[in-house]
Amino acid sequence: MSSLPLSVGSNLWLMAGDQSLAGRGRIELLERIEETGSIRQAALAMGMSYRAAWGAVELMTERSGVPLVIRSTGGRGGGGAKLSDTGKRLIQAFHQLEAQHA
Repeated sequence: MSSLPLSVGSNLWLMAGDQSLAGRGRIELLERIEETGSIRQAALAMGMSYRAAWGAVELMTERSGVPLVIRSTGGRGGGGAKLSDTGKRLIQAFHQLEAQHA
């Protein structure tokens, strides 16, 4: 047997019924959308494509049944995105559960 110390690792996922809603990556995406005000900028910061980020947002919205991100279309001031109150609560709930899980 190895002399290396043993440890336990796990990943936390929030579920919507029997489907995954959000884990660390999707929560980080929501946090970055809130920080940057943009799905595109959040995707770039995470090294992912806009299409993948948009797909993750759509999937979470579909599975939660409520909008988590509110988009505004472009125009003179440009478009943007921000989290809905539900999106903000989802992040808070994840962090609380993550702390308890640890």
